[in-house]
Amino acid sequence: MIHNKKWLVGGVAALSLLSAQVSAAVSAGEAARLGNDLTPFGSVKEGNASGTIPAWTGGITKPPAGYGGSGDFHPNPYPDDKVLFTIDAKNVDLYGDHLTDGVKSLISTYPTTFRVPVYQTRRSHSVPDRVAKNTKENATSATVVGEGAGIAGAFGGYPFPILSGDDKQKAYQVIWNHLVRWRGVSITRRSSEVAVQQNGDYTLVTSQQEAFFNYYNPEGDESSLDNIIFYYLSFTLSPPRLAGGAILVHETLNQIKNPRYGWGYNAGQRRVRRAPNLGYDSPIAAADNLRTADDTDIFNGALDRYNWTYEGMREIYIPYNNYAIAQKGLPYSEILGVSHVNPDLMRWELHRVHVVEATLKDGARHIYAKRRFYVDEDSWNTVLLDQYDGRGELWRVSMGVLKNFYELPGVWTTLEVFHDLQARRYHVQGLDTEEPTTRVFTDDVPNKRYFSPASLRRRSVR
Repeated sequence: MIHNKKWLVGGVAALSLLSAQVSAAVSAGEAARLGNDLTPFGSVKEGNASGTIPAWTGGITKPPAGYGGSGDFHPNPYPDDKVLFTIDAKNVDLYGDHLTDGVKSLISTYPTTFRVPVYQTRRSHSVPDRVAKNTKENATSATVVGEGAGIAGAFGGYPFPILSGDDKQKAYQVIWNHLVRWRGVSITRRSSEVAVQQNGDYTLVTSQQEAFFNYYNPEGDESSLDNIIFYYLSFTLSPPRLAGGAILVHETLNQIKNPRYGWGYNAGQRRVRRAPNLGYDSPIAAADNLRTADDTDIFNGALDRYNWTYEGMREIYIPYNNYAIAQKGLPYSEILGVSHVNPDLMRWELHRVHVVEATLKDGARHIYAKRRFYVDEDSWNTVLLDQYDGRGELWRVSMGVLKNFYELPGVWTTLEVFHDLQARRYHVQGLDTEEPTTRVFTDDVPNKRYFSPASLRRRSVR
């Protein structure tokens, strides 16, 4: 009887573990669609019926003439493209089916200045062969762990190129594709962020950021992850009141095992301390409270405070192939308008997106009661995000301004813009056109001690 009881307890425990990991893998036959009727990263290869979205034909795999390599600014690969039409307050009703509520609200909030210049759609996203290969392998092995708290059976590629399961599982899969999307192996950049006041004034907060995407380690595999997706360091360089501060993040893959690890360095105290609140809706000082911790990267971190639902796909206008706003030497004063970035420097295109809605769980706390994600079908970047307050009012609109980084290759954000419709202010990350170089990508694999708390203190400057 004692033996049987032990077996029963062990069996229940095993079943509990199994129930925490929900299968999302597809069959080998379904995975064979990747690279055939589907792109290597899971989007529909064909264009739409009206021809306004073209077929994917490989994306950008080679840079245009004049590109000098990693760290150089990116020449426009489509210099002859012209604006097809512009959506503004006068004609917005004609295009409402292809606009998010957030974009329509930006137009109505700033009717004389905010507009959407629409260009020919160019499906420029591409990935290296190794990422495509890993993505195909992940399709038959990747699983969602728990209630979206992590993933298993995936490495070095998009985990869920083909969505499966119910709407909740599909929502988890879309968001995890965003969280571990292809952005290279190692990156260093110096850039600025600004919180623009109602009168257009701003103060640059300049920092140097370094990241190692452990999930894409070319020398590793899933067993070598140690539950870490990426390591991230940021050192604040100016203004003087913030200079010398630094943060270190170890982002975890399975947040049931371990939540995010975070540390902060205080230049005044010359001390490194754990930062347990570096997540969810913790305010970001450099953003003047216009961005929460999990707004960074448009969205990051744990999924556990929300109920998630997949709402299908839509064809909408999104910021894509934005090279004009990221040209070397372009003054920040030309990019930053009073209420939003300069629309004449923006490029919008019609693309298919996955739509995911997150509603705050009963008893959970977050300043956003609802969030609606619009995720690019090709690159899996969350490109637009509408965020609602506790009264159900649309509050903030986040925007990932996309382009292809030739050295990856792949589509990622060149700027991230966060609009507060109620405060009539906005915040921008990623400004670097006044810097001598832009992001530097390498395939270098650093010693992980480089991203340790001890290293943070040694490398921080007052």
